[in-house]
Amino acid sequence: MSDEPSVPDRKQLPPAAQRALAEAEARRQAAAAHAEAAPKELQGPKGPEPTRYGDWERKGIASDF
Repeated sequence: MSDEPSVPDRKQLPPAAQRALAEAEARRQAAAAHAEAAPKELQGPKGPEPTRYGDWERKGIASDF
């Protein structure tokens, strides 16, 4: 017995799937570059952007937009 697990050969992806994966990777790289270029917010919310759900919560007090 060998120590390496046997990995079955994967099927080749169709060209459309390969293009979709390449496009997704390009979008990820563009989003990362945009995030690095954005200025740092002073005294802003900690963590993920709270406005993604349409409201703002700070110290338990929520205000809707």
